Amino acid sequence: MQDSILKLKPAPLFILVDGNRFSEQSPLISKTQINPAEGIFNSINYKTIVSGDAIYMSIAAASILAKTYRDDYMNQIHEEYPMYNWKKNKGYPTKEHRDAILKYGVTKYHRLSFQLLVKEKK
Repeated sequence: MQDSILKLKPAPLFILVDGNRFSEQSPLISKTQINPAEGIFNSINYKTIVSGDAIYMSIAAASILAKTYRDDYMNQIHEEYPMYNWKKNKGYPTKEHRDAILKYGVTKYHRLSFQLLVKEKK
């Protein structure tokens, strides 16, 4: 999301963010794009909204587009690494997916910020 915002021309004047936080710390943002004196988004006002997709149509539409894109992406990487069954779990660490991680390790596609091997709640 942050990388996309940085590419918008003209820059937006205001951003609605689904969730409870909006951080400038993103591995996708090149350090050369950051002006340390100003931060990345200091000139763009934003508001975080918990369950924003249930309140604002623009957030709901963005959520649908993001999920559709993510599902298509998961189907593509499933072709490369079918043992993780990404076409079924869509990137969420199911028991089957965790078992595959234990057996085969992680790939360049795994989000290491997730607790991939934490037990599922029953």
